[in-house]
Amino acid sequence: MPQIGKISPEVFDTIIYPHLGAENKNIIIGPKNGVDTGIVDLGNGNVMATTTDPIFIVPEYGFKRAAWFAVHILVSDAVTSGLKPDYITVDFNLPLKMTTDEFTLMWETMDEEFKRMGIAVISGHTAKYAGVDYPMVGGATVICIGKKEEYIGPEFVKEEDDIIITKGAAIEAAGLFIASVPHIIEEKLGREFLDKAEGIFWKMSVVEDALTAIEAGVRDNGVSMMHDATECGVWGGLFEIANTSGKGMRIDKEAIPVDPAIQKVCDLFRIDPYSSISEGTLLITCRKEHSAEVIKKLTEKNIDSAVIGSIMDRDYGMKIVEEGEETELNHPRIDPFWEAFDRALKGS
Repeated sequence: MPQIGKISPEVFDTIIYPHLGAENKNIIIGPKNGVDTGIVDLGNGNVMATTTDPIFIVPEYGFKRAAWFAVHILVSDAVTSGLKPDYITVDFNLPLKMTTDEFTLMWETMDEEFKRMGIAVISGHTAKYAGVDYPMVGGATVICIGKKEEYIGPEFVKEEDDIIITKGAAIEAAGLFIASVPHIIEEKLGREFLDKAEGIFWKMSVVEDALTAIEAGVRDNGVSMMHDATECGVWGGLFEIANTSGKGMRIDKEAIPVDPAIQKVCDLFRIDPYSSISEGTLLITCRKEHSAEVIKKLTEKNIDSAVIGSIMDRDYGMKIVEEGEETELNHPRIDPFWEAFDRALKGS
């Protein structure tokens, strides 16, 4: 198992996947490496999508900003189902050092975001325990209810689908560096740069991206699958789409946007933006004839997006085109952000 970060596909396939409890015929999409949500048939033409993640709170961001980010991490995975989020269950396992004022600010901020998104809290658990520390202070499950014909997923991906990206690469990597070690960025890149770059933090969500994209239509009428590019960034997210859909890909690297400010932050901390963690980057597969409408909808919400490639036959494999040359795209395996982030926090 890895020393840090999410487990590898091999660990999932050999340890977790063979042991998934009782079988249930109502499960449409169960646990899969690279799939953000599970889908259950509720009958009467309705389905439920669920996703579970840690509650991630970093006090150094400030509790209001940290709570906003925690909610958007949780909900960003859920909306990739193509369904609107309705409910959430929340488990807080809090550090002993957290004060009542800090908890109040955190929870009231989370409540504001839940209300804005139309999400109701339906159950939970709250306690303080010895041995608990930031940033993982519990977990939550987001629940979406919708019509059976409305959800999307890997089974709807087809050859010749376009692949669309929103915002670009390394959103989260840059955002977390800016929030966590602003003194290093100010020292190396200047105060003016830091002031302008601080807005990157608020891009670390795909909630609006996903809910906007599906307005163009789903399945044969538009979006076939969506995936939040988190661990191992754009490359990791693309591999997970290919793996779960059983397809190949042809990716134009030069079409992948990288914000100049994000590129500077990545260069400063010596990480590759394409393989670095990127909450806030949404990868969308879409029927070619509907991709222009998806991009139009995103543009209307001031969300940058671009077509970066096509879905191919599985036998084609995964290829990247750069400066006219086609090469194999290899999975990064280890996200470079975590080691660089640890170095930065230690000041080395």
